[in-house]
Amino acid sequence: MKPMLMTDASVIPTGKEWLYETKYDGFRCILHWTENGVQLFSRNEKLLNDMYPEIIRFCESLGETITQFLPLTLDGELVHLRNDYRSEFTIVQTRGRMRQKNVIEQHAKAFPCKYIVFDLLAYKKRDQTELPLFKRKESLAKLFEKIGLPLKIDYLNSACIQQIEVFLDAEKIWPLVVTNNGEGIIAKRNSSPWDNAKRTVHWVKVKNWRTVNVIVTKYDKANGFFTGAVFKNEELIEVVTFLHGFDEDELQTLSMLFRTKGKKINESAWVLEPSICVKIHCIDFDGKHLREPRFSSFDFEIDLEACQWRLMLRQLYPIPETVQITHPDKPVWPKLGVGKDDYLLYLQSVSPYMLPFLRNRLLTVIRYAHGVPGEKFYQKNAPNYMPDFVRTSRSDEIDYIVCNNIETLLWLGNQLALEFHIPFQTIATEYPTEIVFDLDPPSVDEFTVAVEAALRMKMIFDQFELQSFVKTSGGKGLQLYIPLPLHTFHYEDTRIFTKFVCDFLCDQEPNWFTTERLKKNRGNKLYLDYVQHHEGKTIVAPYSPRGREEATVAAPLEWGEVTQSLSPKSFTILTMPDRIKTIGNPFRDFQETGDQQPFMEVLEHLKALLAKQ
Repeated sequence: MKPMLMTDASVIPTGKEWLYETKYDGFRCILHWTENGVQLFSRNEKLLNDMYPEIIRFCESLGETITQFLPLTLDGELVHLRNDYRSEFTIVQTRGRMRQKNVIEQHAKAFPCKYIVFDLLAYKKRDQTELPLFKRKESLAKLFEKIGLPLKIDYLNSACIQQIEVFLDAEKIWPLVVTNNGEGIIAKRNSSPWDNAKRTVHWVKVKNWRTVNVIVTKYDKANGFFTGAVFKNEELIEVVTFLHGFDEDELQTLSMLFRTKGKKINESAWVLEPSICVKIHCIDFDGKHLREPRFSSFDFEIDLEACQWRLMLRQLYPIPETVQITHPDKPVWPKLGVGKDDYLLYLQSVSPYMLPFLRNRLLTVIRYAHGVPGEKFYQKNAPNYMPDFVRTSRSDEIDYIVCNNIETLLWLGNQLALEFHIPFQTIATEYPTEIVFDLDPPSVDEFTVAVEAALRMKMIFDQFELQSFVKTSGGKGLQLYIPLPLHTFHYEDTRIFTKFVCDFLCDQEPNWFTTERLKKNRGNKLYLDYVQHHEGKTIVAPYSPRGREEATVAAPLEWGEVTQSLSPKSFTILTMPDRIKTIGNPFRDFQETGDQQPFMEVLEHLKALLAKQ
């Protein structure tokens, strides 16, 4: 069985007979599910089970829950979600090329994939393909509800199988896709059957094209391809080869320019000194090349020197139209040559990992109106000039900003809010959602003492079978997290644990560690601050920059990185995006871990110990 294929369109069809879904950039996949197991088949009927073990394991974990509904055949897309509307194609593609089992397993842990289901083709041995789409959708929703699978996409949900969200109005889904840099949308006629391996006009895909300026540098007559490049550090970097999109006159004009003005480098190819710029339509950038490039037009107005790497990134990842940006070239970290637009690009790149920690929390920011170093001020109260998309929550007569979306994050970035500090609880509860230990050495020169304290604390956590996470503070210390089940433990409960751990370490190494609050009385010891973990207190959010000249970041770490060679200066807004592409997000399983923590047993054990004293 091969998937039914879509027809390309430049205009979104409208009318009551159409429904709309997000177009994810992944691998199309048919899932066959019988009592004998699960099989994932590519659009070319290649078995993919070995490449996506996390999907298979998740299916197996459903056990008897699914048995009564088998056999099943589902149509969907294998994706790696960056947010609810965008899949990172290069992750899915990289996995598909892997062959070694241990490499695949490591990749699945760091970059887990999901199977997004949008159609039900067979159900309890009954073929569904002749039914109209809306009937198949109804059956799919009922099936997912009975099994307990997500009925809409949630990139933070660990469920590897999720149902796509259906919109009845294109004007509601399109802005969400554009704001989140998704690939596009699919319009489907709700009366359409499912046709095996056919391309149909009843399913129409409309791409969210981005337009990028490049300098044309090479032409190869043998295959018809042109090469485009942009400047990066005064060097031309090739970012695209393109063939499609020309009309006959445009193609003849450009090819003739190379043949008459260019330098011939072999029998069929010419190169040209930077002299002409064109606009290229594409859907994304894989780190080396623009994806699905098409010639759009010549651009004779732009200065060739403006065809820079940073401009390309901004064109690929535009600021949402609802967010007004002022003075994008303003220096923010002048020591590193980092301007406001660089900072906004950073926020866009880390937003999938940073926003979950900001969501539904009373936000305190530190603003540096003139960049770093410079005057700073704390801001809690939402200003009266905030835009409509910013949500607030009132507490203690303060209207706090609640940063729940990328628009709010970028608006704050434009205000040069450089540090994001959050409480240990959400606006929905008075209970802490995690325990955090702040390990604060006397100076960055004693950072190794923070490493020693962190490793000793982890040994204690491991003894209690508590899963923990660690990040740099972005300053001179480390911060350790133990996520907790929601709405369960009071601050009085967590204080019993934090005080026990800190006192235990101080008893073990009194010359290294102290809980003394007065700085003048600490000497050269590392301060273990358990009092800071309390209602109304805050901690810098994961991935938040700090107002330091080095542009350091509160960087989540893998525990294996916490060694004596660790340096907080390694993690800056310049290094973090590439780091995430390499190792993923070390805090990816944070809330799921909290739901499973055996903290009640730990608390009861400590209470029993205290009762004996």
